[in-house]
Amino acid sequence: MSARPSIYIVPTDRWYIERTVWLVAGFVLLVSTALAALVHPLWVLGVLATGLTSIQVGLTGFCPVGNVLAKLGFPPALARPGWKPGMLYFMQTDSWYLERRIYPVVGFNLSVASVLSLIHSHWWLLFSGFVGVAMVWFAATGFCIMANGLYRLGAEPRLVPAREPPSAVEALGSSNRQAAA
Repeated sequence: MSARPSIYIVPTDRWYIERTVWLVAGFVLLVSTALAALVHPLWVLGVLATGLTSIQVGLTGFCPVGNVLAKLGFPPALARPGWKPGMLYFMQTDSWYLERRIYPVVGFNLSVASVLSLIHSHWWLLFSGFVGVAMVWFAATGFCIMANGLYRLGAEPRLVPAREPPSAVEALGSSNRQAAA
């Protein structure tokens, strides 16, 4: 039985629908946040739309951006079983696995921060900017702070995490077991 890696990193060896959605959403958040801060506060509605869409994706599995990417030929990593090119893309919704939990949590936080930036203080835009940077970072590197928090709390991922190289102690124990066999 192998131990769980201590850090959760999604595969970054190819561009699949879900990873590309995180990149697109991150750029939408960054652009909407910058426009809300520099041009007009109502540009925060782009952040709100991203947040509400994220909640909807987590609840139903239907992703508008994911469907555009599927039409462009991106392969899915978390599509419902039986998905074939040309069909509507739906993310798996049979359980609340780690990657699915991210969508409604991020969506709720973005929606609340958007409303607060309009009715309380423009400083709430810093939060949506941070989330935008984090999503672009997640898509580029495979590392997400929130995903790792959920992972450490025991949430099970569907995307296979990248394996860490074994530590010197693990490698020594493995070579001793092989020598004894």
